[in-house]
Amino acid sequence: MTTTQKTQFTKDAVNNTVTVVRQFDGKVEQVWKYWTESSLLDTWWAPKPWRAETKKMDFREGGMWLYCMVGPEGERHWARFDYKTINAPTKYSGSDSFCDEDGTKTTEAPSMNWVNTFAASGNGTTVTVKITFANNEDMQKLFEMGFQEGFTAALGNLDELLEK
Repeated sequence: MTTTQKTQFTKDAVNNTVTVVRQFDGKVEQVWKYWTESSLLDTWWAPKPWRAETKKMDFREGGMWLYCMVGPEGERHWARFDYKTINAPTKYSGSDSFCDEDGTKTTEAPSMNWVNTFAASGNGTTVTVKITFANNEDMQKLFEMGFQEGFTAALGNLDELLEK
């Protein structure tokens, strides 16, 4: 298909949500693996020149993914994703928070709840990510930190991998 997919961001200030939609050239099961296996997540999750590095991952309801974003100068920003529900290979949800290297949550940036869905679409897969914040200020803070640009770049990394 094509190497340049469009990432759509829709903000809903009334409900403190943002919905991100992206089409990928790959079957649902393949795209699902890239989102749920740490060795594959590490290959695309961070926008270049950053990279993602998993410390531990327990992909199950009640489990957690503890990882850091490693910058070009070696700086490390830790985050954790706590899995709430998993319906393989079509949907999972959980909360995403900044933390320290041991997984203790910090207030460095707002926490948010994610619902990720994966649906067959033609020859590819449409991934829809709905992110809910505690309030509009938290949503705005994340966007001020460069979330839209960074997430769009990371999703582009996944496009490149799926083409191979």
